[in-house]
Order: sequence, then C-alpha cells, then structure tokens
Amino acid sequence: MDRRNFIRTATAASAAGILAPSTVLASSNNNMAGGLYLTKEQPGRWDKKVGGHLPAVEVAGKKVKVTTAHSMTDYNHYIVKHQILDKDFNFLAENMFDPKKDKAPVSEFDLGNYSGKVYVLSVCNKHDTWMNAASV
Repeated sequence: MDRRNFIRTATAASAAGILAPSTVLASSNNNMAGGLYLTKEQPGRWDKKVGGHLPAVEVAGKKVKVTTAHSMTDYNHYIVKHQILDKDFNFLAENMFDPKKDKAPVSEFDLGNYSGKVYVLSVCNKHDTWMNAASV
C-alpha cells in the first residue's frame, strides 16, 4: 500500500472508531436485545428461561420493587443482583444477593426525585443479564 492510501485508510478507520460508539448509543436499545442483555421478546439462546429470569417490576410512586422468579439455593446458580438504570442507561441503584442468606431475589428501591423511564436488570450467574422497563 502506498503512503497516500495508508494515510487515507488510517484516517477513515480513526473516524469510524470515534463515530461508531456514539452511533450505537444513539440508536434504539433494541439493537442490543438478545445479545448484551435479554428481554422477553429477545431471549437469545435462553428462550426457555424467560419465566425464571425476566425481572418483574412494580412501581408505586417513586418506589420500585423488582422480583425475579428464580431459586436462590447456592452459588451454583442464582441471581447475582438487580440494577436500575435511568432513561439514558445511567446507573441509579443496585442490590446484590447472597444465595446463602437471601431466600428470594427481591429488591426495593426508592428513586427519590427521579421520574421517567427506568430499565431494570436481573443478572443470573449462568443465564446472563435480563432487562425489563417501567416508568416512574
């Protein structure tokens, strides 16, 4: 490759590296469904695991209750944590679980003055991260 083509290619690759992340983040979050996180509609390779992994979300004012219908018997297979993200996928809160102490993966969050859409994540140590959404 001659010098001009090398510089042209390097410049294009550099620009793509800068622009691509913002393009991905600006696009619909559904582009990641079934891959980075799983949903009821996009369960990826775990289509038979939706019932025990999708977080159920109850909203009462500014309080959010998250429940995952999953057993908590030992460290072999359990829900590691629940997380709450804001409408822009920024971290708001999380609750970690210990399967030897926690009988069920249930979390309660008070979101203070936050209002709008929230994304709720339930992380299983074997079956990946599952997401549901609600409005507060």
